[in-house]
Amino acid sequence: MILFDGLESVRKDVSECGRKVVLVAACKTQTKQTVDEFMVYAPEFVLGENRVQELTSKYDSRYDWHFIGRLQTNKVKYIIDKVSLIHSLDRHELACEIEKQAAKRNKVQQCLVEVNMGAEITKGGVSPEKVCDFIDSLENYPHIEVKGIMSVMPNLPDAEELHGEYARLESLFERVRNIKTRNSDIEYLSAGMSGDYKIALAHGANMLRLGRLLFGERPMSEYRRTQK
Repeated sequence: MILFDGLESVRKDVSECGRKVVLVAACKTQTKQTVDEFMVYAPEFVLGENRVQELTSKYDSRYDWHFIGRLQTNKVKYIIDKVSLIHSLDRHELACEIEKQAAKRNKVQQCLVEVNMGAEITKGGVSPEKVCDFIDSLENYPHIEVKGIMSVMPNLPDAEELHGEYARLESLFERVRNIKTRNSDIEYLSAGMSGDYKIALAHGANMLRLGRLLFGERPMSEYRRTQK
C-alpha cells in the first residue's frame, strides 16, 4: 500500500526547507510489486533496505539502493555490488570486510558512520565522542569513502528533549564536516524517520529515511517475523 498523502506531505516539507534533501524509502517488508509501483510515482526516491535477504530478493538495477540497517560482516559480500551507500558503518571489523569485498570488485564503497546518540545498547553506532577519531582511522581503508553520518535517534516522547538531541547531532555534523582525510568527503546527515522527520529537517538533516509515512504500519505478524 502506498500512502499518497504522506508522499505529498514530505515533498512539500522538503521543498520548503530550502536545501537539497535525499529521500530514502525504507521498504522493509514491502513486496517488489509495491516497490515498483512506488517508484513509478516517486522516481526521486532512493530505496533503502534493512535486511540483506530482502534487499537481494527485491534488487532491481533500475533503482538506486542504500543499505540502512545493521550489517553483519558475513553479509557484506551479498550487497557490496548492489548498494551505492551503506548507512551503518560503526566498527573496524565491518570496515575491514567492506574494504576486502570492495577491493575484489575494484569499487570504492561510499559509507555513512552510524552514531549512537542515546547510548542505547540495543542499537549499533559509534559514541558521539569517538566519531571524529573513528572517521580519521578509516583513512587506512582505500576502498571506503566516508560521506557523512547517520543516526537512529532515541524514541523520546518529549518534543523539547528530542529537539535537544537533534541539536547535539547537528553540532556533531558540523564538526565532522571539518574532517579532511584522503577518503572522506563529508556531505550527508542521515537522520529523521516518519515520526520525526520535520524535527530532523529543522536541525540540518539532508537525508531522510521514511517508511511508515509512505507505506503505512506493518502488520504485527510481519513485525514479529522480522524480529526473529
